[in-house]
Amino acid sequence: MARPKKYPDELVQRGVRLALEGERPIAQIARDLGMHPETLRKKVRQAEADSGARPGLVSSQEREEVRRLRKENYELRRANEILKSASLFFARELDPDRPK
Repeated sequence: MARPKKYPDELVQRGVRLALEGERPIAQIARDLGMHPETLRKKVRQAEADSGARPGLVSSQEREEVRRLRKENYELRRANEILKSASLFFARELDPDRPK
């Protein structure tokens, strides 16, 4: 179960917009909005990565793709292990004299 969000999405989006469009430091914007500065800094960096302004960072879309591929990879490896065990079991059933 996911942890509940500490700050509403609207507040975070407003802080990100203010940080990207304005000249004030992130710490001051976060203090004005009642947020932790590190939370806002991370959200601003992610917004920059998503828009392409920071090419070195992974975008949200790429991060979700990696998460999905890791899950799929785990499931395929698990299915492969089950199939290996089943084939070994049936091979022993068909040929009981076969060395183990």
